[in-house]
Amino acid sequence: MLHPSKQCNDLLHEVDVATHAPLYKLVRPEVLRTLMERTGTGASVSVRELANITRVPRSTIGALLTGVQQAVQEPWARAIAEAIGVDLLVLFAPVGRSITLAAVPDADTA
Repeated sequence: MLHPSKQCNDLLHEVDVATHAPLYKLVRPEVLRTLMERTGTGASVSVRELANITRVPRSTIGALLTGVQQAVQEPWARAIAEAIGVDLLVLFAPVGRSITLAAVPDADTA
């Protein structure tokens, strides 16, 4: 599942996240980190490699791993899950459209 794509870490990407795509909250950063260590193919993937494969900015993946960012729009959530080789709902849970990226509540407090 891990196929390299054109290297891209700037702010211009094929996925237009400025649209009103549904948000998906990362279930737990530790799950993403663990699955990056052993993807569906058995290989590991670094933040840089995952960013290149998914075309999601490195900073976004890093922010998800540290908990600074809790959610991404659906196209990026699907790309991350697909690249790692798991179902979308293994890593992410859908949240309402009225919630912004910065205001996604923590599952433990909701």
